[in-house]
Amino acid sequence: MLGTPEAAPSRTAGERRRLDAVHRYGLLDDAPDGALDRVAALAARLFGAPMATVSVVGADRIRLKAAYGPTGARELGREPGLAASAIERDGPYVVPDTLRDPRTAAHPLVQGAPGVRFYAAAPITTPGGDRLGAVDVWDTRPREADADRLAALGELAALVAEELEGRLAAARTLAAERRMRTGAERLARTLQRTLLPPALPAVPGLSAAAAYHTASPDEVGGDFYDLFPLADGRWAFFLGDVCGKGADAAALTSLTRYTLRAAAIHDPDPGAALATLDAVLKAEYQDGDPRYCTAVFGVLESAPDGSFEVVLAAGGHPPALVLRADGTSRPVPTPGGQLIGLLPAPHFARNTVRLEPGDALLLYTDGLTEARTDDGGMLGEDGLADRLADLAPHGAEALLAAVDKLLGDLGDGVSDDTALLALSVPARPAGAPPTAPVHPALADPPRPTAPSAQENR
Repeated sequence: MLGTPEAAPSRTAGERRRLDAVHRYGLLDDAPDGALDRVAALAARLFGAPMATVSVVGADRIRLKAAYGPTGARELGREPGLAASAIERDGPYVVPDTLRDPRTAAHPLVQGAPGVRFYAAAPITTPGGDRLGAVDVWDTRPREADADRLAALGELAALVAEELEGRLAAARTLAAERRMRTGAERLARTLQRTLLPPALPAVPGLSAAAAYHTASPDEVGGDFYDLFPLADGRWAFFLGDVCGKGADAAALTSLTRYTLRAAAIHDPDPGAALATLDAVLKAEYQDGDPRYCTAVFGVLESAPDGSFEVVLAAGGHPPALVLRADGTSRPVPTPGGQLIGLLPAPHFARNTVRLEPGDALLLYTDGLTEARTDDGGMLGEDGLADRLADLAPHGAEALLAAVDKLLGDLGDGVSDDTALLALSVPARPAGAPPTAPVHPALADPPRPTAPSAQENR
């Protein structure tokens, strides 16, 4: 529930606008946020510190929306020096020794429990430029903070801002849909879109396209995908499917997608990202009603010759399909990868594949391979590879168009949602020498995600 503004003395126009944003996002009156607790835990591990928080600064109090370690109360006064001062800056705010710094020496958290001696924070900034609070790291000993850790802290703060913006958009959408009372079908479609990225970013030297095909227009499914940059110049992507349908599946999808993106900031290794998701699902659902999913997570790294190395890890998910420039296709095997969030110590299978110019990679959920053909049997992985080889698609968009045609041909045999993510390396013109990928600053702007073909039928 969104809060009401606090009574306060006269403030600057900028501070009034910032407080309006705090209340618009409903941050002061809500209960502690388990999803943001994981951001605090990642921040603490990133710095090797005993405590970290996600703080929201109100008119006269600071709310700890998330906390890791023995931070004490969930609400603090708005004394300057720590979080209240961090929101006054665009970039990181660091105090190496709080007792020796006049800005912080008298702060209650420094003079009393828990005895903060080091403080580092990155502001949580909305798209409109309002600083809501900060992702903060506390330590009980003086220390320094290097540029790489501060940059990663800034990325965590940006991820929190993105999550809050998504929640606000979803809340507004749901409220508008309820007022219009146009029925479950429109509501389900709108909510489904909030669980998927509105557009895929442009990856230098690569073409990317995605689509979501709904089997039931009035029910929210649990398929998901994403593609995003890593701090070291590589790119990460994932695609998966959570158990169930409806509101429970939507909540699990949101948690899964958010967790994988946050995990990639801490450690972009594909297997480590899936292991983090497994631990989060087990911790979140401890009431005897487990929630689980399948997923494939990959990291793309470009080479000077224009090719890409793709490192994949999978947990219980159908294998990705690679289509070569010569017309051949084959699955990328990840045998033995087990369900995420269900087993005591699951194994996540790994594989590496190189995409040369003219090659493409297709990731899909099992709604595609479990579709029934005219003879009543399932399409299966081999059937998918054979049919796409016959169509000989070239490029990510053409590959999705080929799958859309295949789904249309299967008709009523498609009984489950299907998420698709296609990645392709443009073919090199005949006789052209290998070249390095385009610098990100020269890349084209993001393209809209390909629409659901079944929704348009």
